[in-house]
Amino acid sequence: MQNRFGFKDGLMLVLLIIVGLLVIVGMFGNDRVLDQVQKIEGKVAELEKAVATSGDAGKGLQSVQGELNAIRDAINARPINVFVNGVAADGSGSMPVMPQAVPPNETTSRSTSSSSNERDDSWARPGVPIDWQPPMTASSDPREVPGFAENGEFTEIFGAQLPRITPYLSGDVYSRRILDQVLESLASYNADTLKLEGVLADAWQFDPDGMWLRVHLRPDARFSDGVPVTAEDVRWTIQDFIFNERIEAERSRSILDMIEDVEVLDDHALEITFNKALFSNLSGALSVAVLPKHYYSKFEESFINQSTGLLMGSGWFKLESNDPDNQWSPGSDVVIVRNDRYWGPNKAALESLRYKVISEPVAALVGFQNGDGDMLSPSSSQYAELRSNSDFLTDNAIYKWVNMRSGNGFIGWQCGQRGGPPDGTWTPFHDKRVRKAMTMALDREQMIRDIYAGVGVVSTGPSSPSSPASNPGIDPWPYDLDQSRLLLKESGWEDLDGDGILEYQKDDEYFSKGTPFKFEFTITNSGEISERIISYLVSQCEGLGIICEPRVVDWSFYSDMLKSRDFDAMIMGWSASAPESDPRQIWHRDSIQNQGDNFIQWDNQAASDLIDEGRMTMDAESRMMIWHDFHSILHDEQPYTFVRVAPWIRFINRDIGNVQTYPVGLMPHEFFRVSADEATPAN
Repeated sequence: MQNRFGFKDGLMLVLLIIVGLLVIVGMFGNDRVLDQVQKIEGKVAELEKAVATSGDAGKGLQSVQGELNAIRDAINARPINVFVNGVAADGSGSMPVMPQAVPPNETTSRSTSSSSNERDDSWARPGVPIDWQPPMTASSDPREVPGFAENGEFTEIFGAQLPRITPYLSGDVYSRRILDQVLESLASYNADTLKLEGVLADAWQFDPDGMWLRVHLRPDARFSDGVPVTAEDVRWTIQDFIFNERIEAERSRSILDMIEDVEVLDDHALEITFNKALFSNLSGALSVAVLPKHYYSKFEESFINQSTGLLMGSGWFKLESNDPDNQWSPGSDVVIVRNDRYWGPNKAALESLRYKVISEPVAALVGFQNGDGDMLSPSSSQYAELRSNSDFLTDNAIYKWVNMRSGNGFIGWQCGQRGGPPDGTWTPFHDKRVRKAMTMALDREQMIRDIYAGVGVVSTGPSSPSSPASNPGIDPWPYDLDQSRLLLKESGWEDLDGDGILEYQKDDEYFSKGTPFKFEFTITNSGEISERIISYLVSQCEGLGIICEPRVVDWSFYSDMLKSRDFDAMIMGWSASAPESDPRQIWHRDSIQNQGDNFIQWDNQAASDLIDEGRMTMDAESRMMIWHDFHSILHDEQPYTFVRVAPWIRFINRDIGNVQTYPVGLMPHEFFRVSADEATPAN
């Protein structure tokens, strides 16, 4: 009987050679493992393609395909340690069960004790300490939680329609929740400690004088289409996308203005130089979400600006399709699916995340209870009504906690010309006395009690009262209608004809004599909350002789409205993305230009000078004193009437397991659907 050496036999021989190569590579030292493994992984990919396109070469091909996938999974589970006679190839002499993250308080000592013969430091500047980062691990591994099951979909109900999910062009809190699952940055804040830890970066050096940052990327990092993440992708994201003034990314440009240049050193190393030393240089540069150049560079700037759903990254989830001619558009659910090629150690347990919009709060709650969603951000009154409802709590858990993303709600007054100069029109709120009068006409304690069901505390400034950046010596302006009337009179508003409406008392560059005090108040349609806010504000204004005309719009309208400065007064909230925010984005006079986030056009030179000074102050304690002075100016000027600081409140179906209330918020990629025969209690 004649032996035949067929296609399958050839593939099996190649597999044996690959395994042999892994052993040999391990014996040559850990420094070269990753480079060799990348080459091996490329060969495996070629073999996979050959198997997939070879047609029906026999039933044995299915088993070969399975073996190829198993090797790919082993490669992706790096770092690889090969043991010869019980000794690891890195010389450690011990056999780790799995890579473990370095506890946050041990990172520095571990990095300083590492020598060049243990890790490749050829990319680094000599004589400057390298901050080596721990291996990527899950903050809470869902696979270790009772009831764990893979696959399934998790649905969050949004209270407003988001206009787009294209990175750096979308600026609302809803799109950010989606982008956080799809995109990855060089580093992010540890979920528990809020310490910066490497994500795409496995090490960096930071100039002691704050003028440069050298970064090394994890060689195994991949975008969702399998293309490696390189230093050129980082350079392109910053210099050719964010800094491209033809792209509407002003929000990010305003806080990354300290970056002077990005130099690619090799495929996995780069150096960022700064034009000035700022406290935020390290965190700002490392927090840049990296975009794949090979995908986004195909599009013209005008196409990007008009896009609604150009989204690709390297994170746990991805869009099912990245077809630019068939983008996600407002009005439909956003669905992101598990990135099965995720390069990190823990793929998401859930098969997909769905984001559904139900803007009317009562309808949203009904939908949640009917199973249309697994998580809902309830209104304050819904929380107050259901927090002790045993029937509701049987199937659902309630989570309430303060984290770095807790919102700060405010009414913003248009301090500049509505519509922008030179052809815009002035509003009464160009005068700080009027703005202060409006704040003192609002009983914010009552607003929290009656409108927000007692949830939250009165805010005095842009930072949470618990933040060291908040000036503890500042108390909220009191509710005082008499003082409010006095301030209005001082600023030129008085009832001249006895009709109960305030009129302007003189002719000047702002108004003609006799102009009635009338303004438009823009608010989104949020059901009963919006109705209560409108009712209260209109009533308080009537008592002062002011005409308040509500304009109720959809949230998707807000973005264009803010960019065009087309409002008199509006209400919304800011949510922080870092433990200490850079105030330049919202408050600096330079952020008025180019559709920046100073959309109320508050132009205060002293405040801008303090922002510049604070950003260049490296000592944290000294910087907090500067932020206190800045807070004092805001308090006096009242460009916003800060209403309340609110905790996060979430209703979550008990079928969802491993819900952790972190200081950074929630981690949906750690969620799973509890298996049918077990239940997970609320945290």
